[in-house]
Amino acid sequence: MKIVVDSDACPVKNIIVEETKKRGIEVIMVCDTSHIIRDGYSRVVTVSQGADSADIALINLTRPGDLVITQDYGVAAMALGKGASALSQNGMVYDGGNMDQLLFERFLGKKVRRAGGRTKGPKKRTAEQDEAFRRQLVKLLKDSETGNS
Repeated sequence: MKIVVDSDACPVKNIIVEETKKRGIEVIMVCDTSHIIRDGYSRVVTVSQGADSADIALINLTRPGDLVITQDYGVAAMALGKGASALSQNGMVYDGGNMDQLLFERFLGKKVRRAGGRTKGPKKRTAEQDEAFRRQLVKLLKDSETGNS
């Protein structure tokens, strides 16, 4: 297993590196040229800027059994389709039980914005969200070590 991170706007990169480094798990951070990542542990894959270029590269690097960390529901859905696991930056595990609803909500939000409407943006990130992410990441890593994934 490796961890592939949609790292352009990922606020938990340090947590990912900290927890995976303890376990010797490979991490690939995928970003576009407008971001610079140097954490001393991860392999960084930098792609040119463009609509979905980082997402496509991330999915191309993903294999069954990997863990993808992303806030993008579409990327998460593609990761699940490839037999990988997917986790949000807030600690939500994406699965078949929540994916349809999440994609539908994304569709509705885009529809409202295309019609000139506005949707709420994300709230300010909290320490509780970071801790929820860490707990879920550690659980997934432990489950993969014991074969419970």
